[in-house]
Amino acid sequence: MRAASRMTAVVGTLGLVCLASVGFAQSIPVVRPVAHIASIASGSIQGVVQDEHGAPIPGATISALGPTPAFAVSDRVGRFELRTLSPGPYLLRAHLSGFVASRGQVVDVRPSGRSSSSIALRRAGAAPMLTAGMGVGDGPSPSEPAASPAPPSSTSDDDHSELAWRLRHARRGVLKDATMPLDALPDDGDRPSAFGTASLFGRASESSARLASNFFAGTPFFGQVNLLTTGTFDSPQQLFSGDNFSHSTAYLALGAPVGEHADWTARAALTQGDLASWIVAGEYTTRAPARHRYDIGLSYSTQRYEGGNFAALRDVTDGARNAGTIYAFDTFSIAPSVTLTYGGRYARYDYVDGASLVSPRIALTLTPADHFRVSTQVSSRATAPGAEEFMPQMDSGIWLPPQRTFSSLVAGRPFEAERTSHVEVDVERDVAAATVSVRAFRQHVADQIATLFGINMAGIPAAALGHYFLSNVGDVDASGVAAGVRAAVASRVHASVEYSLTQAHLSAPDGDNLAYMLVFAPSAVRPGSERIHDVATSIETDVPETATRVVVLYKVSSAFAHAAAAAGSQAPSLDARFDVQVRQSLPFMDFSSAKWEMLVAVRNFFREAAADQSIYDELLVVRPPKRIVGGLTLKF
Repeated sequence: MRAASRMTAVVGTLGLVCLASVGFAQSIPVVRPVAHIASIASGSIQGVVQDEHGAPIPGATISALGPTPAFAVSDRVGRFELRTLSPGPYLLRAHLSGFVASRGQVVDVRPSGRSSSSIALRRAGAAPMLTAGMGVGDGPSPSEPAASPAPPSSTSDDDHSELAWRLRHARRGVLKDATMPLDALPDDGDRPSAFGTASLFGRASESSARLASNFFAGTPFFGQVNLLTTGTFDSPQQLFSGDNFSHSTAYLALGAPVGEHADWTARAALTQGDLASWIVAGEYTTRAPARHRYDIGLSYSTQRYEGGNFAALRDVTDGARNAGTIYAFDTFSIAPSVTLTYGGRYARYDYVDGASLVSPRIALTLTPADHFRVSTQVSSRATAPGAEEFMPQMDSGIWLPPQRTFSSLVAGRPFEAERTSHVEVDVERDVAAATVSVRAFRQHVADQIATLFGINMAGIPAAALGHYFLSNVGDVDASGVAAGVRAAVASRVHASVEYSLTQAHLSAPDGDNLAYMLVFAPSAVRPGSERIHDVATSIETDVPETATRVVVLYKVSSAFAHAAAAAGSQAPSLDARFDVQVRQSLPFMDFSSAKWEMLVAVRNFFREAAADQSIYDELLVVRPPKRIVGGLTLKF
């Protein structure tokens, strides 16, 4: 009760600070979450949309698919601008009813740069250029007679235009039926079909194909399809084993603009095997500039285990686990220099005692001067054991459904959620092409969760890679400071580094949890206070000559827990976590409105980083295996 009262007082005080700061009048700040240390300055794309005669086209929807999907609508003179785009390549297209969708073009956005592009749309009624060397010219060829125009009084329905004459008298070839546009052919006996004459089946299939093609070409949908295979390994021998890549994943995302300042996105992922699972999610976001920018979404996930691991089956009584969440946040520009973000997340896990978990958050950002920002955040975060398997981050490049099983370390011990109260103040200053940040934080964690891989128990088959055990190891009180810098290096490399120093106290767990932890991972039990040194780095680079993108995340800390037999010590030790992603564009597979990429990623991070997570969330993960993901990505 006293903790809740302190939280209410802090939130109330922060609200008064917001109202007292309305008098500031500066430019609207760019809000950057304090945990995203790898963020860099955004860029923009501007251009004009024209028809085949060079006349401007107003009201066209322009879509840019890339690191940050964005949309815009051309104005009365055909001009458009896409702002606040994350640096990287974008696939740019334009859509408008009555016009044929433009061919996709790739535009490279640089940090703090502005790229220009001109898009041409062709009216649906305009004659297209024919393939196989045939086209519509300004007049007949000297070696061919001109088509005779129909007399004015003729009532015949035949088409006597020059295009129709050329199609009727063109020399037949083996590619004609495949390359001739069906819409350009006259509706008479000369029209070819799959059987040489017009048939009901042929006309129906042609109409369906044209309808589907026109629908996707004339609507401003964007999306992504991932066909991936995943596996885990703990040694090079396991990496090259035949049964390592045992999980295949299909992922689909589909989105579209809502008016001029909002987007909706729907996502789904499915995997099949001894662990069958799926995730569906949807989100609605408002784009800047807007006084209120909303971020609303929901997701639902199911995990059904059909294998023979006794440890997994003992905690899955009905054979399945279900989890759902809904969230809503509003970023409110109170004044040009004051921005308030508030909202919360509600989640429900059917396998956790007290399954309903509420996580409110409020943040205030002030910009008292150009290139200078002060941010404050207060949050209460509730995390369920095993939540990483059900609710992956929606903004990550790799979106996977549940693929691992988990159980309580103590048989029969119910799962309990971890609850973190977090307060943080962050100061940022832009210096040339770099941003320097300093932050201070304080947090209290109830029922801290520890995650253990590679545990062998008597009577239970070993499951070192695809199964892990969870235990609550006590409460945490911590406070610390951090300093970091992020910058663009040599215009192709964007890097960041942050060092943090934390003073923390982790109380000992009670009962059976303490006994089991002392046997399997004694370094996860921390008597007294300890000082934690942590360094987190990120490097992102683009090679336009080869259309390659590489992202590397690396974290080093002095307080990682390890297994009981590791190093023969019961104290925490220096260790590291990494995440490497390589994306290679495949231009030889690109279509006019789609882009193919090859993806390979290797990581041993267990949790996704969050601004208000417990400092021990990643440190108390014992022997996490390496996860490898590979496959193809189609963006359209």
